[in-house]
Amino acid sequence: MTTPDGVIVIEMAPELIGARGDHGAVARGPVGSRLLGRSALFRYEVRRWLGGVIPDVDEAVESPRRLADGPGLGRRVLELVPRVPTPVWGRDELQTGEMWNSNSLISWLIASVGLDVDAIAPPAGGRAPGWDAGIVVARRAGAARKDGER
Repeated sequence: MTTPDGVIVIEMAPELIGARGDHGAVARGPVGSRLLGRSALFRYEVRRWLGGVIPDVDEAVESPRRLADGPGLGRRVLELVPRVPTPVWGRDELQTGEMWNSNSLISWLIASVGLDVDAIAPPAGGRAPGWDAGIVVARRAGAARKDGER
């Protein structure tokens, strides 16, 4: 995401063990199992990183994709990043029918800000395993908020 301050990268990646300086980690979760997640070797980080770099961005099938215009929605996405659920990566701990992964993080953010996730298809020639998990979790939370408002 490009802002007046520069590019902000949102990503889910292995925890940077012994990292120095700010690398934007705003949440952490276990990989494989909660028990293994006690070790930094089996944890992931969710990063919201000004000036961050995704090492394999050149391998992306079709990126970046503009989903909306205007700073308001972008700010809302950035505000939500630290609040993303952090279930066990690679498992269906939240009983969505799919494992949780980086696709889940992105679809959760998109659905949580109110964009029409049903209108967003995977890139041409690409797949998005875990995509539906983020949507299901975001919709559950939205339904809970709506019920609580009544």
